[in-house]
Amino acid sequence: MPVASQPLGRRERNKQQKLERITAAASELFAEHGVEDVTTQQIADKADIGTGTLFLYAKTKGELLLLVQNAHYAEALERGIADAETQAHALDAVLAIVRPIVECNRVQIGNGRIYLREMVFGDPTEPHHGQALSIVAETEEAIAAVLGRHHAASDGDAATMARIVSAIMFLSMAASVNAGLSIDEIVQDIRGQVSLLIPR
Repeated sequence: MPVASQPLGRRERNKQQKLERITAAASELFAEHGVEDVTTQQIADKADIGTGTLFLYAKTKGELLLLVQNAHYAEALERGIADAETQAHALDAVLAIVRPIVECNRVQIGNGRIYLREMVFGDPTEPHHGQALSIVAETEEAIAAVLGRHHAASDGDAATMARIVSAIMFLSMAASVNAGLSIDEIVQDIRGQVSLLIPR
């Protein structure tokens, strides 16, 4: 007989509620002002907690941005995977995965570029960084699966190609020279490079 899952205790519920308030406050303030113009004190005040409590959940603004953006990135990846299922060609399916991620990253360009920097250069043992890297790995796995289905690539080749596509995507989004480009222009830049790897 399966054991029913136990409801969260009061302490765990309080922790979860604080995390939700912190995430909502940081998300709103970052979207409105950008990460660099928001202080941790403003986030703590908006979440109605002390700054000491805030630092139990995230030690830096970079970690707070990861906390906020990871959820958005994961949702974008889900949409991309679903969109890829409707595409007949490998290149189109890969770009279907890429596009929602680019859209997510470009909602607030400064935040998107800082998120990528935090993801690449942050401490991989820190939970929010670790989650971001897991999402990157899931993105590469989704691209590799598309290449295995559509491009008849071996598992090893598909994984290598997916890593190259991921690198192209992140560099296109993070490059200072591309900061002023639209979503469509970024996607076209990625398509131009990836099409040399995956001809249509």
